[in-house]
Amino acid sequence: MTPGRFPWIGVVFMIDVHIHVVPPNLPGVGPLNPLLEGPTPLLAASLRREMQEAGITQALAMGCCTTGPDDPAGVEGTLRLALDVPGLHAIAVADPSRTDREHLHRVESVLGTRRVLAFKGYLGYLHYAPDHPGYRPYYELAERYRLPFFFHTGDTYSPRAKLKYAHPLLVDDVAVDFPNVRFVMAHVGNPWLMDAAEVVYKNMNVWADVSGLLVGPAESFTGEERQEAIHEVQVNLRKAFVYTERPNRFLYGSDWPLAPMAAYRRFIEGALPVEYHQQVFHDNARVLFRI
Repeated sequence: MTPGRFPWIGVVFMIDVHIHVVPPNLPGVGPLNPLLEGPTPLLAASLRREMQEAGITQALAMGCCTTGPDDPAGVEGTLRLALDVPGLHAIAVADPSRTDREHLHRVESVLGTRRVLAFKGYLGYLHYAPDHPGYRPYYELAERYRLPFFFHTGDTYSPRAKLKYAHPLLVDDVAVDFPNVRFVMAHVGNPWLMDAAEVVYKNMNVWADVSGLLVGPAESFTGEERQEAIHEVQVNLRKAFVYTERPNRFLYGSDWPLAPMAAYRRFIEGALPVEYHQQVFHDNARVLFRI
């Protein structure tokens, strides 16, 4: 084994760009997992163990929506946890319904600490399209601070979400209108993977993360009854990946704790050509997020 490499894949340092360590606090969505509402030491220990087992050295955690004035970006819970989890980074929430000058000033004060690596807009969960004027000030902040901007795209975890706002083709509008902002479509727009692939192919300022394409406990990734479905998702992801001709625009993410990190890593390894693993599992994220 080459020194510094993990024994089960030849990738130096894994970066997981999409996990959750706080309840998202979105309409119709619960805490995602009891861990996120339990004692912080237990959460920290579980996350450290999962990261070690999967070979993850850096992870980006989505923020909490609709927080109070003391936590305008929804990142305080993540930042506290990061004290006990080396390599954990925060992603700020962009809420298009909160655009008053005072709120935006408080958000910017958090960005000035350099402890936040990106923004996240919860399309579908919040009933605003990417081109809604409420997002514009957040795009301006993202450009000013050189922060990538995530969007949830595709299927949602809430019956109160509206899918028409979460379609990946909508990201094309803002990719054109804000060429200096780097956008990331979470979940490759699943189930609209080919639509998301076209947006990545067309726009040089758009990336996609491969998180959340399958969720469930570790045994659900190995059970015989689910292998056909797993293979189908892998085939669809590979087709979208090849179509884009942009291996440098894909990012690894697990959506933990909705899926175990090690099991999800193996699932994505089986979907993408091995010659691009280094890029997708590490290099692309290191460059995009300046880690």
